[in-house]
Amino acid sequence: MKGDQEFEEAIQSFSEEIKNMSRQTRNLIRKIFPEVVEVVWKKQKNIGFGTGPKKKTEHFCWLMPATKHVTLGFNYGAQLPDPSNILEGTGKLFRHYKVKNEVDLSNQDLINLIKFAIDFRGKKI
Repeated sequence: MKGDQEFEEAIQSFSEEIKNMSRQTRNLIRKIFPEVVEVVWKKQKNIGFGTGPKKKTEHFCWLMPATKHVTLGFNYGAQLPDPSNILEGTGKLFRHYKVKNEVDLSNQDLINLIKFAIDFRGKKI
């Protein structure tokens, strides 16, 4: 599958631990929203997820591996409900969550944020 190959190319320079966390984060998004549209930017090592391919109007989150964690960023994250304050960042729109281990991906607050972000982009799940 082309998307899988591009995804693997984007994360290939990272440690096995970070690659596995990246795959698990991607799998969580796909589990919540199976019809997700994925756009891979190999050079930037960044993967966008949306209800369509348009970054500014249809994407709801993005994944970017780092040395010690995987950043799961939320487009328009500043407008998402975050009662547990799990999101980081101070910008006008974007917020992010650092996935540091597998347990982080079972955080119900994170799962709720992903669902709300998808709904925010106009797709009821």
